[in-house]
Amino acid sequence: MFTATLIAATLRDGDISAARDRLAAAGCAPGGSRWIDTGVAADIAFAVDPAAARRVLEGALPATDVIVQPRDGRRKALLIADMDSTMITVECIDELADYAGIKPQITAITAAAMRGELDFEAALDARVALLAGLDEAVIERCLAERVTIMPGAKALVGTMRANGGYAALVSGGFTRFADPVAADIGFDRAIANRLLVEGGTLTGMVAKPIVGADAKLATFRAAMAARGIDSSATLAVGDGANDLKMIAAAGLGVAYHAKPIVAAAAGARIDHGDLSVLLYAQGYARREWVD
Repeated sequence: MFTATLIAATLRDGDISAARDRLAAAGCAPGGSRWIDTGVAADIAFAVDPAAARRVLEGALPATDVIVQPRDGRRKALLIADMDSTMITVECIDELADYAGIKPQITAITAAAMRGELDFEAALDARVALLAGLDEAVIERCLAERVTIMPGAKALVGTMRANGGYAALVSGGFTRFADPVAADIGFDRAIANRLLVEGGTLTGMVAKPIVGADAKLATFRAAMAARGIDSSATLAVGDGANDLKMIAAAGLGVAYHAKPIVAAAAGARIDHGDLSVLLYAQGYARREWVD
């Protein structure tokens, strides 16, 4: 059996009925439905063809996210998450560039790398090189003034950890942001790139090896092995092309307000809601959230 979870700011009985009709027409053999939280999130059980279920449900209801997955094992024991534009609302390197007066130039490179049009490692080297000479103090200022935790992030991590889960933040960004962000949200561990600084200014270089797609996947696999967790019990979430490998390896791999290449490849996608959608996807009602 499978479950289609519908999540929206306002969800009606008629929306659930319409979704069941679509599942029936696609031959998915829908069964019963239930509210997780009335008016916000609901599950519909169905018997066959999850690919067809995604095809007929995603985009069918206004401003509604749909997560399709096996019914059993939906509560995950491992969370691997990207940081920039996933656990926080900004791309930190773009915000640093704003302080340096070169944001449009760096933002264009960031966007191309996240779309998969540029090699991530080379693109990071190129962007960091443009920050050479920037006062190190700007990092703390950027953290305080620009970095905002994504809605739902603390509840997602707090709830999963309270239920025995392990959470790791794996970022292609920088430790100077990832470490405090991970501590604030409540992650068990953070992995990110290290900006090199000399004499109180950025050198324009980042320590090697760079944390890119392969490092994210390796972190994911190492966390599974260390805890004896099967891939079916894992959740990975990100928005950029450098997240594709860990998203593809996870039991539930989620594209979060993602670039088209990621949204097309992921097993699930969030286009409308915040990270609390991933709590509803695991069957957690609001009364069970820990934040």
